[in-house]
Amino acid sequence: MTDSALPSLPDEASAAAALRTALGQIEFARGYVLELLEATPRELWFTIPAGGSTSLAWQIGHLAVSQYGLLLFRQRGREPEDLELIPGRFRKRYARGSTPSDGEEDQPGADELLERLARIHTQSLAELRAADPARLLEPVDPPYALYPIKLGAVLFCPLHEQLHAGQIGLLRRQLGLAPVR
Repeated sequence: MTDSALPSLPDEASAAAALRTALGQIEFARGYVLELLEATPRELWFTIPAGGSTSLAWQIGHLAVSQYGLLLFRQRGREPEDLELIPGRFRKRYARGSTPSDGEEDQPGADELLERLARIHTQSLAELRAADPARLLEPVDPPYALYPIKLGAVLFCPLHEQLHAGQIGLLRRQLGLAPVR
């Protein structure tokens, strides 16, 4: 999208309204992902189906890393306690462009993946609910989605999660499981 094709930047009131909408979408997307995961035996989470290139474990780790990046790091930078929330080795393993591995070796277990996913989600929502809408209008460095401001990262988060929900649904089918919905 060229700068001339970007929508005009919102004002503070519009940003506050968009944040409220995005929070609902973030919660809906996470609920759907969790529904898909709960319907999938954990012993299959680390399997890359024949002809595939990813696993449920990588999808879960990636969603944790991306939500941290979009809703915490992009909004307020890195805080010292973030190293415990999401250690560097975890970020590197599941970041965009990382390579999913088949099997459980050298990966966090299912419980740790879900725990990190939940902690980052809870922290993200708490901080966003307490955020000053004026801060959402602050610029961010590329890459960004929709707007070159912090609000763009918030609005992109549920879209990104739904994209990965689709991949999780496809993985479930490749693993021989029936659709959830």
